[in-house]
Amino acid sequence: MAKIGVLGLQGAVREHLWAIEASGAEGTIIKRPEELADVDGLIIPGGESTAIRRLIDKYGFMEELKKFAADGKPMFGTCAGLILLANDLVGYDAPHIGVMDVKVERNSFGRQRESFEADITIAGVADNFSAVFIRAPHIVEAGENVEVLAKHNDRIVAARDGQFLGCSFHPELTDDYRLMNYFVKMVEETKSKNFA
Repeated sequence: MAKIGVLGLQGAVREHLWAIEASGAEGTIIKRPEELADVDGLIIPGGESTAIRRLIDKYGFMEELKKFAADGKPMFGTCAGLILLANDLVGYDAPHIGVMDVKVERNSFGRQRESFEADITIAGVADNFSAVFIRAPHIVEAGENVEVLAKHNDRIVAARDGQFLGCSFHPELTDDYRLMNYFVKMVEETKSKNFA
């Protein structure tokens, strides 16, 4: 069984764990950098990207997160997690983890009070997925090898770049686990290749 960690610094950590377990994988909260060695995939949940970055630095996570990516293990960033994975950020000189070939703009759908739900189509996942957008970013540009999975109002809101998956919305806040199922399959496929 695949074991998937949820970076437990900020955000909807428990909801992600429930979604992982509902998708047939084992979920665990990652509180210390050395715990990354024990998981096959990692979810970076939503929250506030600059606050999460401060905690990543405070607890010495950055080097281990980059090593995790370099080792070919799948990572899934939701909302703020997408911002942390992106290799280019509008209005910023440098990315955070910077492993996904996308350019992302923060808060591009408005402030907290402008949060909304929308039905979107996610390629290979769902024709009618109810996506919850809360101070959501969006992908302004995607690299040539990036697969755009979903758009809302012509803005890219979900994409995959090899082992990296990112979305603008909060899939953990609904009972629709199809996107999490997709990530679990990514992790299982990578794990089986590594054992082949």
